Amino acid sequence: MPFGKPWASPIENSLSPSLNSLSAAMGEYFSSSVEFGLNLSKRVDGGKGSARWPAEAMSRMAEGFLPTAPTCYAVISDPEKVENPDIQSYQPYVFGDCDPPALIPLQLHGVAMEVDCCLDTAFVTVTGKWRVHCVTARSTCDCQLAIPMGEQGSLLGLEVDASGRSYRTELISLKDEKDKDKVTKAKDGYFLNGTIYTIKIPQFRGGSVFSIKIRWSQKILFHDGQLSVSVPFSFPSYVNPVGRRISKKENIFLKVNSGGATEMLCKAASHPFKEVLRQAGKINLLYEAEVLEWSSTDFNFSYTVTSNNVFGGVLLQSPFLRDFDEREIFCLYLYPGNIQDSKVFKKDVVFIVDISASMKGSPLENTKSALLTALSQLNAQDGFNIIAFNGAVSLFSSSMETATEEAILNATKWVETNFIANGDTNIMLPLIQAMKLLEKSTDSVPLIFLVTDGAVEDEREICNYVTSYVSSGQSVRTPRVCTFGIGLYCNHYFLQMLACIGMGHYDSSHDLDSIDFRLQKLFSTASSVKVADITIEGLEGLDSHETFQTHIQDLSYESPLILSGRYSGTFPELVKVTGTLADMTNFAVDLKVKREKDMQLSNVLSKRHIDLVTAQAWFLKSEELEEKVSKMSIQNKVPSEYTCMSMVLVQSDEGKKAPEQFLFQKAYEKLSFQRMELKNNQKLFLGGLSLGFGDVKATAENLAPAIKEAKPPEGLLGKAASTCCSRLADTCCGMCLLQSCNFVNDQCTIVCTQVCAALACFELIKCCIELCECDCL
Repeated sequence: MPFGKPWASPIENSLSPSLNSLSAAMGEYFSSSVEFGLNLSKRVDGGKGSARWPAEAMSRMAEGFLPTAPTCYAVISDPEKVENPDIQSYQPYVFGDCDPPALIPLQLHGVAMEVDCCLDTAFVTVTGKWRVHCVTARSTCDCQLAIPMGEQGSLLGLEVDASGRSYRTELISLKDEKDKDKVTKAKDGYFLNGTIYTIKIPQFRGGSVFSIKIRWSQKILFHDGQLSVSVPFSFPSYVNPVGRRISKKENIFLKVNSGGATEMLCKAASHPFKEVLRQAGKINLLYEAEVLEWSSTDFNFSYTVTSNNVFGGVLLQSPFLRDFDEREIFCLYLYPGNIQDSKVFKKDVVFIVDISASMKGSPLENTKSALLTALSQLNAQDGFNIIAFNGAVSLFSSSMETATEEAILNATKWVETNFIANGDTNIMLPLIQAMKLLEKSTDSVPLIFLVTDGAVEDEREICNYVTSYVSSGQSVRTPRVCTFGIGLYCNHYFLQMLACIGMGHYDSSHDLDSIDFRLQKLFSTASSVKVADITIEGLEGLDSHETFQTHIQDLSYESPLILSGRYSGTFPELVKVTGTLADMTNFAVDLKVKREKDMQLSNVLSKRHIDLVTAQAWFLKSEELEEKVSKMSIQNKVPSEYTCMSMVLVQSDEGKKAPEQFLFQKAYEKLSFQRMELKNNQKLFLGGLSLGFGDVKATAENLAPAIKEAKPPEGLLGKAASTCCSRLADTCCGMCLLQSCNFVNDQCTIVCTQVCAALACFELIKCCIELCECDCL
């Protein structure tokens, strides 16, 4: 396998001289690196009777090579070290580096997963064992871990055990301004898209076996009275070990705790589970099997909590040892019951859509698609209007329109004509206009849906305006404000705060492909109201209590209602919940209170609490609340805006504690992708997991939405690291220079020819030709 030039990857070979491909998404970049790695794995001899490389690889080209389950990759910069560590074989000599590095999927030698479903949150723990099967025994390589997570996934922790070395993650407060500056420049952690996060772990020896334990949380979906959880767990065939037989045992342990005494009914499961425990409101299932190949099916499980009426309960729990908040924990939950024979409130809906210049293209087209779908789902008695805004506002109608077929058809035509991306962003004007349109709503639920991709300077003034409007009771029923943020330039904590004040729902999309689906889900949740104007009675006798949600949402057929907080005193045995049903009759239900022993409430509620308090800290500019968020984050091991996660080498090869240079700071800021070498006293920062507080400047400049997706590093043409030409290859090219002589005058041509002749005397022309990627000859 001789090579006449430095090693080049497929992604490099596809680059045009203008380097337009550098604007490609990181997902495609990563996929190309894996494809390159699979081709490079041809050098690995699996032994007698085994294939030298996975023949399936190229057949997956149409699907791409993004991970569909937790996967480890060998990061290969030097192709010469790629070989079976157990079998020494003849390998043709190669020279040059892989730049960008190739990613070879490592062989998976064992996997187990535990899924713990509590109320509306699932905690997933995956333990995997990988072998560095593609690097010579005398060499080392970094390994890149890719973690696909489910709905609204949040990474909670990581443990690595590798031949005497063990790593673990921990959260630390981010106070030092110097650390904040380093975090801003973090470059070793990134999202491939909105759900796949990657982490680089340094220096594994060829032939070594290491295990990684990953833990994350994700939301449990609720639809038509059914709860469902889905976890990426589909392994491609090229991670199956070759060359020798090993025992492959898959193990999945599922625990479900609905919080109440109501019976649960399993609806569907992706794997053949057997029941190991069933109690009222609880069920434990186990799947374990010897397999020829690892699972090729994602884990899916759905269940219902059977009841024809609204039901719920209140769970209490004492704080755990060394909790900074010594008050008791409470959690109130309500499920909407059976959706059959359901009756929902009439609704008056105003859609407020950002059509500023930054929304041009996919963001606006996907938003438009979701809006038209929502219009088609309105009932004949519902009212609606549409406001398109940039620096000014444009209304579909001067008053609310009844959702007749003719009105919806006219609205569709208006959207097609007026949704043209241009101008800047002003959110206050359309919001005031929407409030005025909904002032006369009486027997219906008034809804406002705000969709934007930008941040504005008067966000706190907007929140204050909605607060004063809600408290003044200017309308018969307060409009529910639902917010949706696109990308990372909008202030998601402003949108969360606005939805909290307005008793509405909030959602976001950090990759453009999910805008349509998530917007439809938000509309479906907010518009299917079963019980409105909810109040909680019975807490007056407590010494004190704090509810993290300052305003109570309506109970929807598409989402359970969960309220939580802290209290001091003696909690009553019953709590009464009252409200109004769709037929305008009164609703009331008594909820039983019980001590919860099998569910760790602080873990279940921590992400919700941290997001709400972070929004409040932003709104009030409160350093005290920021400190509270930091403590909650560290205590519950949940990332926040005011903490960073560090991966620490807790045991070295000699069994001693690691020095400071093995500390890997994993923080949450801007997204990027760049290799950083580990040096003495250097701390490596990983970015990409935080939302931040928006970017007013980027919004003013109408930049396209930034998404949770990193971009390729610059300088993809540089490959031969030891030569001076590698540093020049990104900016100049000898052959391109010769070709350009055809377009200049005679005097310039003579000069260029003399320069090239001088270079030829020093045999530099040959080197430049080797490095050049242009098809000049």
